[in-house]
Amino acid sequence: MKLAFSTLACPNWSWDLILDNAVRFGFDGIEIRGIESELDLGRMEPFLPDQAEETKNKLKKLGLEICCLGTSVSFHDPNAYDRAIKEGRDSIDVAQRLKVPYIRIFGDKIPDPARRQETIEAIASGFGELVTYAEGTGVTVLIETHGDFSDSDALLEVLERTKGTAKGVIWDINHPYKLVGEPVGETYSKLSKYIMHTHIKDSIGEGYSARHCLVGQGEVPVQEVVELLKKGGYDGWLSLEFEKRWHPEIEEPEVALPAYVEYMRSII
Repeated sequence: MKLAFSTLACPNWSWDLILDNAVRFGFDGIEIRGIESELDLGRMEPFLPDQAEETKNKLKKLGLEICCLGTSVSFHDPNAYDRAIKEGRDSIDVAQRLKVPYIRIFGDKIPDPARRQETIEAIASGFGELVTYAEGTGVTVLIETHGDFSDSDALLEVLERTKGTAKGVIWDINHPYKLVGEPVGETYSKLSKYIMHTHIKDSIGEGYSARHCLVGQGEVPVQEVVELLKKGGYDGWLSLEFEKRWHPEIEEPEVALPAYVEYMRSII
């Protein structure tokens, strides 16, 4: 298994500083969710068509990979459906250009429980459109355990209704455990055949009020997750999602990132 970090952890770092520190701290890869103030993948300078080859060459020289591109795409809001499809397709194009294997989307919410089935069908439809667009590109569209779809059964309903093969799951290990109360073994047993990428985070507290903390210092059973993945033959990424961009009060990346590498190397 390989270690990466999401750029959510370092919202003030330039692209060059992200790369330099990834090497310095001992990471194998980087997950992109913003570079400085820019969150639109298609507008990030290193990923523009005329910069892509130089970016790929620089990553190769440094021994780094971009493991996933994080989008804002979700399909629970019918008024934002067309915008989500466009962002998803544009993100697949960027991933194909950079030879990044995954993009991340959300199902996200079930705004009205009385229209639950309708919402699930709409999410599966949008997810399916992107999966179809990704077929043959080398890019797989991953839906994250997030929001109301932290519940594995709800996420399975979407997956089973989504057409196409270029699909999978990002297992954010915090959300099902803290938001739904699912034991990690239960989440893994239900979703294991779909899990292609893993977000590692830790927290203290209950539900949505849980506070992010350094990995290994909280209540999420990170070591149990690693053991489950190892036993299941998972050899993918363990990507730190330390959400400094959304929670500026948590530790600085210069603290959180090397601490993550040290802890994870001790349990892998």
